[in-house]
Amino acid sequence: MPSTKQTITTPDALPGQVADWLLALATASTGTFTICLSGGTTPRRLYEQLATRNNFPWQRTHLFWGDERFVPHDDALSNYRMVNEALLAKIPIPALNIHPIPTTGLSPDAAASAYERALKSFYGSNQLDPARPLFDVTFLGLGEDGHTASLFPQTAVLAERNLWAAAVIGAKAEPRITLTYPTLESSRHAAFLVQGQDKRGILQRLRAGDQSLPAARLKPAGQLHIFADDAAGAE
Repeated sequence: MPSTKQTITTPDALPGQVADWLLALATASTGTFTICLSGGTTPRRLYEQLATRNNFPWQRTHLFWGDERFVPHDDALSNYRMVNEALLAKIPIPALNIHPIPTTGLSPDAAASAYERALKSFYGSNQLDPARPLFDVTFLGLGEDGHTASLFPQTAVLAERNLWAAAVIGAKAEPRITLTYPTLESSRHAAFLVQGQDKRGILQRLRAGDQSLPAARLKPAGQLHIFADDAAGAE
């Protein structure tokens, strides 16, 4: 597992501390700032905090999604809908800076291909360069089975090294679109957000580098961070 920076804090303080960390990175940067977003309850609280940071440079920030359920964007299960409610509807970000995964009017495989084309167009190349990460920050969740994004245990997508995005069918009730390891790893900062006592055991395995966990196989180009509350992070 790559060298990590770990922050352990209380549940209430976690979203605000991560928001402040992200704000510091964004304001210290120059030019375009790119964030890959995660779904889930813990990220939602982070996004609600980000919406209150009035000095965030939204005009030069671009938002992408690490994975998405293959449902319409107004569906209750949609990661896009969650981010829109918690963040997008409250901030002055240009519409052209928002890059959701398409989920209507095409098949899951076609949606993954369309998102890959969009990523490549934004990046300006068909090949990822480790010296020029696609994302400044990638936020990641940690499932109780060790999955992150929609990289689930024992799925074929774990071995995918060529595609930037792929459809995942059969792992859950609804199809998913996920960024693959090479795309998620093309990040200056990759940050796991982990909260709750039920995540303590799987977080310990992640820290130990247990390669049976999809999350533990992630090797970002830059720094790996773990932000956890004291319930999840207590040794």
